[in-house]
Amino acid sequence: MNNKTNVLQQAEELIKPLALKHVPQDSDVAAVIDQWIHAIATDSQFYCNPDLVTPEKIKKSIVKLLQKNGLYTTRKAFFSNVFRGLKLKPNFDSQFRFIDLFAGIGGVRLGFQQNGGVCVFSSEYDRAAQKTYKLNHGEFPFGDITKIAENEIPEHDVLLAGFPCQPFSNAGVSARNAVGKKHGFLCDTQGTLFFDVMRIVDERRPKVVFLENVRNLERHDKGRTFQTIKETIEKSGYSFYYKVIDSSSVVPQRRVRCYMVAIRADITKNFCFPRFNGDPKPLGSILEDSVDEKYTISDKLWLGHINRTKRNLERGTGFTAHTANLDKPSNTIVARYGKDGKECLIPQEDKNPRLLTPKECARLQGFPEDFITPAARTPAYRQFGNSVVVPIIQEIAKKIRRDIL
Repeated sequence: MNNKTNVLQQAEELIKPLALKHVPQDSDVAAVIDQWIHAIATDSQFYCNPDLVTPEKIKKSIVKLLQKNGLYTTRKAFFSNVFRGLKLKPNFDSQFRFIDLFAGIGGVRLGFQQNGGVCVFSSEYDRAAQKTYKLNHGEFPFGDITKIAENEIPEHDVLLAGFPCQPFSNAGVSARNAVGKKHGFLCDTQGTLFFDVMRIVDERRPKVVFLENVRNLERHDKGRTFQTIKETIEKSGYSFYYKVIDSSSVVPQRRVRCYMVAIRADITKNFCFPRFNGDPKPLGSILEDSVDEKYTISDKLWLGHINRTKRNLERGTGFTAHTANLDKPSNTIVARYGKDGKECLIPQEDKNPRLLTPKECARLQGFPEDFITPAARTPAYRQFGNSVVVPIIQEIAKKIRRDIL
């Protein structure tokens, strides 16, 4: 173990007793520890319980503690030690600060980080996604955002939130209707999380709010859901812009999503989304050269796909499963993809088709090649199916950085 790794581990152990006093319900102490260490390394505000201490005071006390134990000399040296083994490093000299809510595995974060931003707080409920986030971004996200008070969130310029889409997606609405469950804002859990975004917006007043959701959000409940979102944001003193964008000219996947940008009213600048033109990308361009046989689907599963497809075509409803055209973009990869792969089956000569590999799913979403994918297939498919197209986010972030911040 080298000395630089020791610095980070010693720092974590040293500040853990103090961090334990500031852990919100349903979060891990590692989230507080990582946020404090990153805040020192990137010179940003501490997360803390303001009933116990101010962010400024706890930050000074932690820095003094690290200095006393020989773990902090300069911020640059500390930054180097903290992020030494991390491939997707944050910016040392950041141009703006953002928070990453409903962070998933950090796809939205990457797009803004690549444009000079630094993340000062992250939150993600799913435990498996938290682990992937930690592996790639060096920080363990906080947990349930509904359990974290808005005045505990660090100051930031941009709020990022890909709030849960299941209550608004076509598949989610159909599934909920089928079992008599509520959807949209009537959903008692996920649907109301938009309002947790807004309580933080109203408290911290970031310059920009960036939201991402499924295309159906715009049309859900005959447009009333989307109108509620727009009016809520505007009543909070923000100008609202949105655009539905298809990713197929950027990555070989037909993934259509609704992107929203809200700008604080005192910033008298208009926003125009970047254009994404060009020919659709071919699926074949991202396939791996050699794929393990475990991704080839079984005779039973393939026969089931064939029979259900035939029945559904005859009755004119339900899903169909065909092998993908490698010269065209794939269908949208969803969180349930690993269950049977019907959204995108790769043809193979003289044998059954196969699933995409997790690495290929990462490429369909435009993640960097050195992004670490989960070892287990089920969480990997779920995480990439729930994620975003990173290059789309990157281009929108570039426009926000250039035109607004």
